[in-house]
Amino acid sequence: MLRSLRRVAFAGSMGRFLRSSDIGAADIAGNDPGAKDNDPSKSAMTHSIGFFLYPGFQLLDLAGPLDAFQAANDAAGRTLYRTIVLSRQGGQVLGSAGVVIATTSDEAGSYGTLMVLGGDVARMLCPEEVAAVRHLAAGAPRLASVCTGAFLLAEAGLLDGRRATTHWSCVRALRQRFPSVIVEADRIFVADGPVWTSAGITAGIDLALALIETDHGVDLARAVARELVVYHRRPGGQSQFSTMSDLEPSSDRMRLALTFAREHLAEPLTIERLAEAARLSPRQFGRAFLKETGETPAKAVERLRVEAARLRLQGGAEPIEFVARAVGFNDPERMRRAFVKRYGQPPQAVRRVDRLRSKGSDTDEKEQI
Repeated sequence: MLRSLRRVAFAGSMGRFLRSSDIGAADIAGNDPGAKDNDPSKSAMTHSIGFFLYPGFQLLDLAGPLDAFQAANDAAGRTLYRTIVLSRQGGQVLGSAGVVIATTSDEAGSYGTLMVLGGDVARMLCPEEVAAVRHLAAGAPRLASVCTGAFLLAEAGLLDGRRATTHWSCVRALRQRFPSVIVEADRIFVADGPVWTSAGITAGIDLALALIETDHGVDLARAVARELVVYHRRPGGQSQFSTMSDLEPSSDRMRLALTFAREHLAEPLTIERLAEAARLSPRQFGRAFLKETGETPAKAVERLRVEAARLRLQGGAEPIEFVARAVGFNDPERMRRAFVKRYGQPPQAVRRVDRLRSKGSDTDEKEQI
């Protein structure tokens, strides 16, 4: 019954089913905010997680992580996580999707993890909400945010001098408003000591899986991912978006050409081959591709190859020359120039930075709090 209620609430985030519904905090969480736990690494203890809501919060930022932690309880056969939905004053809180969630007051107790949700930035940054988060954070050994929730943590002074991320569309605003925060734009999530931040909306599930893995190991996190039917798990350093989605052609013909290019990167990709995949003449294809994507076919193919090369460099120890050939850069020097143009660094430097990031993220994720 409890899982059914959570799934109905999840559907409401699409604006189709639950409008102005009233779901109690105990119903959606299924737990009593009784015990407190200051050491999530001790698997024998129950770890309390407080989800902080405010008017205009994003429903999926709540439903995704909440269901992940409940799935961890189900997979373990006992209560590893006690989840509490709270707000500054308690009572009903209206989210961005028009769904009302009943919450408990922020004075209900302290929490092992305080998770701040994304949503309406202007409303979350009102002084009263900021003060409430600052008060709650003082008693929480671990802090986390989903999507634009990073703005609320930053406004409360909790991200000063720390690495953080947020939804890709809000990166510039976060940097401008909070210059003391080290914003890493192209990350799914970032762990800087006891403070975790994640990218847009569904990245909250990736964040929850990472926390579960940190607390209880990879096997449990993998079991939760299978239950939720999600990938286990996108690494924190993975890009928030790819060249394919960045180009965003509007027609099926251009998408066919890009898909063909991605699947045949190691082969010569002339405009004639791409035009054939799109079922257009080379001249028609060239004009249409530039109009829909803002780039020439040659530049788009280069971007796809650079992205593929970077993924191979991140995940293995293959020689640069081998990677260059594997993605269609027959000359390593051509790949070097493409990397410098796109990333400002040659492949060797990009590989070194990515490895350091990955190592630092792994260390942060495994830190015992």
